[in-house]
Parts: sequence; structure tokens; C-alpha cells
Amino acid sequence: MAEAGKRRAAAIAKAVATAALALSLAACGVFDKKPAGGGESPASPGTTATAPDDGPPAKSDVPTVRLITTQTPVVRAYRKIGARHIYTKYAQRIYKGKIPPLVYAVVVVETDIDANGKVTGVTFSRIPSHAPEVPPMIEELIKAASPLPSPGKLGGHTYIDTWLWDKSGKFQLDSLTQGQRSR
Repeated sequence: MAEAGKRRAAAIAKAVATAALALSLAACGVFDKKPAGGGESPASPGTTATAPDDGPPAKSDVPTVRLITTQTPVVRAYRKIGARHIYTKYAQRIYKGKIPPLVYAVVVVETDIDANGKVTGVTFSRIPSHAPEVPPMIEELIKAASPLPSPGKLGGHTYIDTWLWDKSGKFQLDSLTQGQRSR
């Protein structure tokens, strides 16, 4: 009898954990984020947009929430390709070797690219309060590195990478980091 109670408690705990996970994943795209440049969307109130006659009709049910692409293996692979492009562009700014244990700033960056690799937006999921000067520098570096390599069949999407920023102004990207020293 006691074993049946344990199994039932385990099944309930599993169901609660599954429901909590589903709710947290569903909430990932709940908040509307403005582009980092502070600009308005092309379909701002007071303006009218017309679709060309030969193209598909404009959708009125376009979501107003910017959704981050699921971090599938293909997206993670592209993230490394994008990081290598940035490493090539800023070879002198890459922190060589393992990052110190207390890195100056950790910034989580969401980079929007179109189907050609052009950076269309940069937003931040995590901004260090003690280093507010770092995110604008990162945004400038990403935009100056545009276009990134073409994402191919993946098309336009938003991917996330974490920038590990040293006091010297050098950095590593989490997708290509060499790790962190213990001291």
C-alpha cells in the first residue's frame, strides 16, 4: 500500500514539473521587445502599408511579440558560424586563452538576422547593472560585422549568444569560449 502511494506521489510530482516546464516555455515570448535602436516598427499607427499586387496579401494577424528561434542543433551550429565571423572581424579584440574567474561583464545578446545574414536587430536579455557601457559597445560591434554568413535554409531568425567581456575591452563568445580559469 505504501509503495502505491509513493508511485502516485511520484506521478503527481512528474505531472506538476511537466506543467511548470510547459508554462515557462510558453511564457518565453510573452513580452514585446522594442528594437535596440529605439525605432518604431514599419507598421506604426498613423501609417498605411500596401502590399504589392504580385505578392501575397498582407497578414493582419502578424504577432506583435518578437519570438526567439528555438535553439535547435541547426541554430546552435549557426551561432558558432556567426561567432567565428565576429572573431575573424575583431581578431585583436578576442581574449586569448581562458577567461578570468571574475569576468567584468556577462551580456546575453539576442541577434536578429534576415535570410541573407544581415543583422536586423540586437536586443539584450541580460545587461550588467555595473557595466552599462558594455551593451552599446557590443551592439555596435555586431552591427559593424553585418552581414553575418548566410543562414541558408535556416532563413531569418533570432539567436542568442553570451558575451564574456573583460575589463580590457577584449571578449569571448560563449559559443566559442575556451573556458574559465579557476584562479
